[in-house]
Amino acid sequence: MNNMQGGVELGPAALLWHETVLKVPTLYGRLVLLSSLQNQSTGNYEHHGLSLRYGEVLSGQVLERSHCHWFEAWLGQSLAEKRRDLMEYWQSLGEPLPKLIESWLRIRPFRKLPPPAARPAETEQFLADCEVLLELFRIEYGVAAPDRDV
Repeated sequence: MNNMQGGVELGPAALLWHETVLKVPTLYGRLVLLSSLQNQSTGNYEHHGLSLRYGEVLSGQVLERSHCHWFEAWLGQSLAEKRRDLMEYWQSLGEPLPKLIESWLRIRPFRKLPPPAARPAETEQFLADCEVLLELFRIEYGVAAPDRDV
């Protein structure tokens, strides 16, 4: 088994977490998972099981690095790969795609996914890609554009 992530040797905590995240089949899903582990009040990454085993500080560092790693992996994909990944993520949710697209047009949940350590240009690129993909899916599935004047 390779003990490397992005050219950096993984310690036991990071290796365990990396193996856990790999069970999520989509990059987008991994970003959803990792962003959900950041406490919105403190900004700290928290995972009870990892903290019990490796301590809060180390587990927080591992989660933050993992979030940055998978965010960079998403950015490194072509738009076509991002489209396939997002479609696979949506299909895993079991909701009708037009309903999901409609919801996304209202709430734009992807805005919460960039890690705080991301550079502004990376965050802008991520958000722009998500907006483009959302618009492509909106047109493809015939979902009406939301009324922005409401």
